[in-house]
Amino acid sequence: MAEGAVRMIDDVRPPGGETTADELLAVGFEEHRAHLERVAYAVTGSRAAAEDCVQESWLRLQRADHGAIRDLRAWLTTTVGHLALDQLGSAQARRERYVGTWLPEPVVEPLPPLAAASRAIDPADRVTLDESVSMALLVVLEQLTPAQRVAYLFHDVFGMSFDEVARVVGRTPAAVRQLAARARKDVREGAPRANPSVREQREVVEAFIAACAGGDLAALVSVLDPDVVMRSDGGGNVPAPRAAQHGAVQVARIMLGFLRRPPREVRPALVNGGYGIVMCDSTGTWSVTSFTVVDGLVAAIDIVRNPDKLGDLARPDR
Repeated sequence: MAEGAVRMIDDVRPPGGETTADELLAVGFEEHRAHLERVAYAVTGSRAAAEDCVQESWLRLQRADHGAIRDLRAWLTTTVGHLALDQLGSAQARRERYVGTWLPEPVVEPLPPLAAASRAIDPADRVTLDESVSMALLVVLEQLTPAQRVAYLFHDVFGMSFDEVARVVGRTPAAVRQLAARARKDVREGAPRANPSVREQREVVEAFIAACAGGDLAALVSVLDPDVVMRSDGGGNVPAPRAAQHGAVQVARIMLGFLRRPPREVRPALVNGGYGIVMCDSTGTWSVTSFTVVDGLVAAIDIVRNPDKLGDLARPDR
């Protein structure tokens, strides 16, 4: 049994209480669940796939030689990495046949109080509040090969050594170093230049919402970056532009045209850690929208409308 799990059990065991080996194992695993979910989601871009990977890692842990595990977190991370990489490889083949633009499955949480919106929150505790799962980064990562994506995430984001990453992707440490370097270049070129606080994002997105609600083309264009990109994922299940739309005027006209009939409900939420919107349009179709804000302007709008990716996230009580 890993020492970390044993120490945790010692901390929580009641005086005189007896704890079985299975209970020790379960507590040790739960200690790292949030981290494992964050890793698997960052690799796959799918909450469902991430949950499958984490559950399978638990089953494999139960069957493993526990005496040979020296670092439980590292063992679990490597195992989840293998599983997520396999998931990503098969998923990419399906995405090539996907109808329209594919976007990651959004992670939605209630907004924090305004006074707390700019405070730092430990990303190890809450999967959404982490740059590694921001919609902007996940969209960029989609342009990488599975091996590049894992090499970048595991080394640059999660701090694993090249030797450790090599065991996940089945390459030499030197090859992994090259994979990470190429991925890092692509991410640097494609990722946003800044990461504003939720408070700063709120101000820009609320101006965007007000302009849309008022049907004011000029006001809407004024809050959009001239080179703004809008992506919409309907998956062939609901109407959505199949190609990305570019430019402030083009995007503004599309948004205003779509909102000619007022939506039934619009509410703010944290979407992958940023200020976003959950909306039910005039037809009753739900969507989750995330915004990339750079230098006080909306640089990217990503709208997930595919109901297969929303699950219960659009329930009115969320």
